[in-house]
Amino acid sequence: MPLRVLIVPDKFKGTLTAEGAARAIARGWRQGRAADSLTLLPMSDGGEGFGQVLGRLMRAARRSVQTVDAAHRRLTAAWWWDPQTKTAVIESAKAIGLALLPPGQFHPFQLDTFGLGALVLAAHKAGARRCFVGLGGSATNDGGFGLARALGWRFVDAHGAEIETWPALARLASLRRPRRRSWFSKLSVAVDVQNPLLGRHGATRVYGPQKGLPPQDLASAENCLRRLALVCRRHFGKDYSREPGAGAAGGLGFGFRAFAGAQLASGFDLIACRTELEGCLAAADLVITAEGRIDQSTLMGKAVGQIARHCRDLKIPCLALAGETSGNPTPFRALFHSIHRLTSLTTVRCAKTEPALWLERLAAQVANAL
Repeated sequence: MPLRVLIVPDKFKGTLTAEGAARAIARGWRQGRAADSLTLLPMSDGGEGFGQVLGRLMRAARRSVQTVDAAHRRLTAAWWWDPQTKTAVIESAKAIGLALLPPGQFHPFQLDTFGLGALVLAAHKAGARRCFVGLGGSATNDGGFGLARALGWRFVDAHGAEIETWPALARLASLRRPRRRSWFSKLSVAVDVQNPLLGRHGATRVYGPQKGLPPQDLASAENCLRRLALVCRRHFGKDYSREPGAGAAGGLGFGFRAFAGAQLASGFDLIACRTELEGCLAAADLVITAEGRIDQSTLMGKAVGQIARHCRDLKIPCLALAGETSGNPTPFRALFHSIHRLTSLTTVRCAKTEPALWLERLAAQVANAL
């Protein structure tokens, strides 16, 4: 019998947008089950693709600004603007994304979030009263140090000398605030994880290795962020480092909170509310979600894990398609009806080279087997 199928994928990081993934799955599914009714709902949790997804939902215009990437190389970065509501949408990965850098060429000690400041300033100059920022996909681990400097903050040591690189934060003594600290009436920062800034579950220990931090440099990086958190606690009278999401994007959640007065929010919840996801799920007989890699982080606030939880609560079968999977499969069995990998059809290299082709073929295979 024909089914009402909701296709609600996240991006395949660095290779395929959420919208591209939704279209590829739909093409494949129609090959196996042409009679099914398909609804496509690209999703984001605050990571790569956040700007495109939220910008489309708001019917915001795409704009661009000259800035630098995480390695301070010049680039043009996109952001989105809705003049009717005076709302701006910024995707951090468009300026300081890991995918913008040549693999292995830069050590994270050479990278910072300075280039993101140009997007914040452009939105302010346009007259934005409200701004949404998605944090995921960054190449950085600087706790928002670069962003703060771009917004006018100064970091000085005990001798009054200015600190200009985040690995020197170990000798940070005090902050010098700019004339302006609040840039918008409301600044909402969408995080895709709930990690604090420091410790075993913090930015450096959990995500530093993914950004290229070698084991021998983890302690040094952690010490820099710990010193930053300590000085900020003394300056602001608040400990932002412990807040859920402070460790997102190498501590950029902490940086936005401390230096720009932002509020941290679940990127998934923000998008889900605007797409009326609950109603779409309730109207479906089957849900298909997808992302590039399903692993333990999928269960830590990521969109695919959240979608699966909603489906479980509504007793709707949820299929997952992924480029690859890793980790203990047991926790996923309680959430997903089944999980299917592109690597069951081809190699990792081929899957990353032609992700839409292989995702379409995988969807067709699953549909034929249903």
